[in-house]
Amino acid sequence: MSLDKATVRRIATLARLDVPDSDLEPLANELSSIMGWIEQLQEVDTTSVAPMTGGTDMKLVWRVDEVTDGGKPDDVLANATDSQGAFFTVPKVVE
Repeated sequence: MSLDKATVRRIATLARLDVPDSDLEPLANELSSIMGWIEQLQEVDTTSVAPMTGGTDMKLVWRVDEVTDGGKPDDVLANATDSQGAFFTVPKVVE
């Protein structure tokens, strides 16, 4: 598939890209090349290939869903600008 400058200008407009006129011809050549690769891929017979979602056959590891405090209250409070006991203190914002 060969794209002309008008088509590339239209694609750039739809993509909200400001492409100078001097760059339209090289961009048209690059996009035409990409479309050529896509056409080649469409010719490949994939009827015997099973669909897949990833490159490996992995199972997700499940963990128990339980609520915890994270086990590191001192590390968390180390980031606070001001703390009192095991709590963050913040300036009053409501008068």
